[in-house]
Amino acid sequence: MHKNEVLQTQQWLEKIIVGLNFCPFAKKELVNNTIHYHLSSQVKLQKALEELIAQCSYLEQHDDIETSLVIYNQGFKSFESYLDLVALAEDLLIDSGFEGIFQLASFHPDYYFEGEDFDDPANFTNRSPYPTLHIIREQSMARVLAVYKNPEQIPDNNIAVARKKGSRFFSEILKDIKR
Repeated sequence: MHKNEVLQTQQWLEKIIVGLNFCPFAKKELVNNTIHYHLSSQVKLQKALEELIAQCSYLEQHDDIETSLVIYNQGFKSFESYLDLVALAEDLLIDSGFEGIFQLASFHPDYYFEGEDFDDPANFTNRSPYPTLHIIREQSMARVLAVYKNPEQIPDNNIAVARKKGSRFFSEILKDIKR
């Protein structure tokens, strides 16, 4: 029996993103239950983009929700098609008047950084159980970055932790989560 995609995403957040402190700001939102999880079965690019903008509007209307994860359980399984979605989504945020209000972070099961080997453990800083777009409030991000010491070091610290843990460590966790 498979666990549902939202539960698997929550476990990924707990075990990897918060557990390894990849995002020092995520624990507070996880504990406070201010993360909105939206499960999307969209497979068509245009419909997925429309749904993403609807999620931005939803987040804009709900001040009690800090951030939102749009989890694609059907579409965008190829990393290349997912990158197309991300690029168009970022343009659409601007065209829809959400520039300066929201920004996107991207996660995918096959995420890899340009110029890096696919098997480099550093890629696991952005690997998730499902293709996922994270909608972040820019105002909130600016607020936490203003009080966080050396925020520019977060990506390098994450890469160092990921490489120390190794690909097998992350693969096992992700495999376990999806059981």
